[in-house]
Amino acid sequence: MKIRNSLKSLRARHRDNQLVRRKGRVYIINKTQKRFKARQG
Repeated sequence: MKIRNSLKSLRARHRDNQLVRRKGRVYIINKTQKRFKARQG
């Protein structure tokens, strides 16, 4: 999982990427391609 300042660019890398907010943190999750996983905050 990558820790990034900006997730907007990472979200555009795959069409199944989802931006999710959990516990004050912002995550990129992808259920088909598990390697696209990132966290902010």
